[in-house]
Amino acid sequence: MKLEKEVNRTDGFTNIELLARGVVEGFISGLHKSPFHGYSAEFAEHKIYNQGESTKHIDWKLYAKTDKLYTKRYEEETNLRCHLIIDNSASMHYPHVKKLNINSLNKIGFAALASASLMEILQKQRDSVGMSIYSNDYEFYAPEKGSKRHRQMLLNELEQMTLKKPEESGTETYTYLHQIAEKLKRRSLIFLFTDMWQPDVEREKLFQALSHLKYNKHEVVLFHVYDKSSEMDFSFDNAPRRFVDVESGDTLNLYSDNIRNDYREAVKNYFQELKSTCLQYQITYCPVDIKENFNRILTTYLIERQKIG
Repeated sequence: MKLEKEVNRTDGFTNIELLARGVVEGFISGLHKSPFHGYSAEFAEHKIYNQGESTKHIDWKLYAKTDKLYTKRYEEETNLRCHLIIDNSASMHYPHVKKLNINSLNKIGFAALASASLMEILQKQRDSVGMSIYSNDYEFYAPEKGSKRHRQMLLNELEQMTLKKPEESGTETYTYLHQIAEKLKRRSLIFLFTDMWQPDVEREKLFQALSHLKYNKHEVVLFHVYDKSSEMDFSFDNAPRRFVDVESGDTLNLYSDNIRNDYREAVKNYFQELKSTCLQYQITYCPVDIKENFNRILTTYLIERQKIG
């Protein structure tokens, strides 16, 4: 169920941080109650105020009782470690768009901007984030950190990812998930962005790899990224077309009308099968159409964050 091969070059993101900031600000403004107050800062103890320090945290009530200046000391502990995993295989670069922007996204562009938006919201929550990118190779890995410099490095990697299309070859997602599971030693919230286009024989291996992550006590969210118009509805006209598997190179000549109904039924059953399997493995399954906004991504994060607390 792969679609037409696109050979034109796509210009990737050059301002992904600004785009992500706009996405998150729009999301927050739409909430009745913002979850971004207080972060994870908790009062720890008092300490004697030293001349020259900021007066911001002086406990004036205690001063009234003791006639001595004390400041409140806080512990800012990272409540959450988050790891983003992105499938950068050739099929994720479908459909072709000339230049990525908020209104024109392919699957890899959607995954990149969604990931950048999650980083923006994680920064507001003072949580740490790491990232893995794979295609026909394990392209990139960075452990979970919370610094601004670390986040800038990850954003730059996302931009570079959208600029380069990987070689047209199969992608053994399960292989890299096992490797990632071995790297992640501390409990984390894991988001996997993939279009799930892979042979049936590999699907069982994929869920075995995901269960490896679950065995290590991680919470796993599978964002199933797809283009609803073409990959689910098969909305092509009935002109004769040659469909090319962008990873194997296999071709198929056909008229769209001849298979549209059977194709839709097959895809519908496939999505339902994925949902059922994820439920069996206690993995959160979230199908997302690249033509929709990012609210579902960010809402899923907030829900999952409460679980892992």
